[in-house]
Formats: sequence, structure tokens, C-alpha cells
Amino acid sequence: MKISVVIPAYNAEHCVADCLTALQNQTYADKISEIILVDNDSNDRTSEIARTFENVTVLIQPKKGAAASRNMGIAAASGDIICFTDADCVPTENWVEALCLPILLKKEVVGMKGTYLTNQKEVVARFVQIEYEDKYDLLRPEKYINFVDTYSAVYWRDILLANDGGFDEAIFFAEDRELAYRIASRGYKMAFQPDAVVYHLHSNTLIKYFKKKLFIGYWTAQTVRRFPQRGVKDSHTPQVLKIQMGLMLLFVASALGSLFFLALSAVLPLFLSIGLAILTDVLLLAFVVSCVPFVRKAWKKDKGVALASIPLLAVRGIALSLGYVWGVLQPSALDLADSVPEKKSNPFRSTIGLFVASVLSPFRKKLPKSDDLPAEQPTSADLKKL
Repeated sequence: MKISVVIPAYNAEHCVADCLTALQNQTYADKISEIILVDNDSNDRTSEIARTFENVTVLIQPKKGAAASRNMGIAAASGDIICFTDADCVPTENWVEALCLPILLKKEVVGMKGTYLTNQKEVVARFVQIEYEDKYDLLRPEKYINFVDTYSAVYWRDILLANDGGFDEAIFFAEDRELAYRIASRGYKMAFQPDAVVYHLHSNTLIKYFKKKLFIGYWTAQTVRRFPQRGVKDSHTPQVLKIQMGLMLLFVASALGSLFFLALSAVLPLFLSIGLAILTDVLLLAFVVSCVPFVRKAWKKDKGVALASIPLLAVRGIALSLGYVWGVLQPSALDLADSVPEKKSNPFRSTIGLFVASVLSPFRKKLPKSDDLPAEQPTSADLKKL
């Protein structure tokens, strides 16, 4: 059984050595047949540094994005299974083992998703970490999932090749979301492996965080065009997040409207501005109430983050909602011709319907869940039997 590791990289000279060093110190180092780093036409020393490591194949590609880089790695790989991580990640020493053992022992599972940790000290980065942990709490009780992030992931190579060759290269951000949705929509099983940990450099400033969430919102809207049911619910996204996005979008619109009517109060009735101001306050109060569960969870882990959570959640809600609206208004960036057999719908109607459905879904009767994954995790001795 061969294992390949594929890493897309762009201008990663500051972090790629740590990533590759960690991969060469794996408990499964002797099981890794190759490490493939695909340089997306960096203009720094990324490739030069990577070539100093043994067992690392460096491929150079014109700047086409991470999806194209991963596809080049998949095509070049000789492994039966492919582990994915990013150049700014440092896998823990048992990362490959934690990902590969379950997928080898549970043959019905074609992909696994791992987790992030960080050592960063900035409040924004610490907030991002707790934000991820909040999503991991959704994944833990699920036997199978439909959302896999490739910062820590594994797939059978033949499954990727059989499903349109892997990642959709028309997607330039969060392309792993579309791949997971597509594979799940075709009946394949994927699972969560919290022990497959990589340390990551999260967004550590408000500007970086806002920009990242803006693009996530945009590409989520594009992907939901292809998989409308995932706009209602997936295994990774808290339903309250969608409510917060709606509240923040309405809050911004109401606040701007209030200021506009106030500026024109000489020619327009003052009650219009007052009414919008009251609505703005109500929306803000509703948003704060929706943040309470997250703040309580953060308080147990990091009190500094808990105190900053509400404004940071507001930034998240605004960025994601603006990005989502941008994605809805923008003509489709994806070729939807032969994706999945689902009826296409008007994006405006779909957006409203999906938002209403997401608000109502927590109140629907829950279906019984499948049995959980086995409590006992497989050990290294299990691999020797394979």
C-alpha cells in the first residue's frame, strides 16, 4: 500500500521547511512513498528550499490556484491513497498514521478530514481556532460527513480520478468544499478524524480575517448553486452562522438606511429614520443573543477571546454575508453542465429559500443518527495486518 502526500504552495519560503520537516519525522515515514510539492509559480525560494529535502518531488505550475496544484499532484502521484495538507501547516508526528489507518480499515470510507491547532498569540488567530473547534463539535457525533478541508485530509486516489479527476479548477478558494459536496452527493462515505492534527498559521489580523471570510462567502454562494441542499445544511457549518449572516446583512442595510433618512429629514418624515433606528437596535440585540452560546464556549477555553467574540462574530457575519450576496449576484463562475443531477433554480429565490430553511431547520424533528464510529481507534499494529 503506497501513501503519497500532496502539498500546494505559493510564496511559502517562510513556512515550507517546517511543513516538510514534520512530514519526514512522521511515525509512518517509512510508509510514505513520496511527498509532492506543487509550486504555483512562486516568486520566492519555495522550490529551492523544498528541493533540499529527501523524498520530496517539486513540480512547477503556472499560477492557476490550489485546485490545479492539487490536481497536478494527484496526476503525478504513485500512491494508492493521497494525504493533503498545505505549505503553511505543520503536521503532528502521527498525522499520516491517524489519517491512513481508519481509511485502510474501513473500506467503505473514501476520505477523512482532520483538524487544526495553532500556537499563535494574536486574539484574532485564537478566535479563529475556537471558531474551528466549534465546527469540530458538530462533526464528532457524525458517522459520515459531507465536508472535508484539505489542510488535513486523505482520499483514495482512484476515487479522485473517477470523480472528474479531483478538484474543480474553476474554483480559486475553498475548492475542497465543492469536492467533498460532489463526492458525498454521489453516495461516497467520508468521516472525521480529530486525531489527524496539523498546526496552522491562521489569519491574525482583522483585515486578513475579513478578506478570507469575504471570499469564502463568495465561493460558498457559487458552490451552493451546484449543490442547493448543502446551502440548507452540511456537516460543518453551524446553523446559527447563517442566522447571524442574515442579521448582520439586515443590520448594515438598516443602519445605512437610518443614516440616509436622517440626512434627508428636512424633506422626509422623521419617523422613517426613527423606525429604521429602532429596527437596527432590534437586529443588533438579536445578533448579540445569537452569540451567547459561542461566547460561553470560548469563555471555558480562552477568556480573552470570549470578551472579543461578539465584535469578531459581527465581522464574520458581515464579511460572509457580503461575500455571499456578491456570489449570488455574480454570474456563475462554475461550469454546471454535468455536475450533479439537480434542478437549477433562480439564485435569488434559492438564497431566500435556503435562508428560511436554515432558520427553521433547528426546530424540525431530528432524524435518528447512524451509529458512531468505533470508540477504539486503530493502532499501528493494525497496519501490519493489512
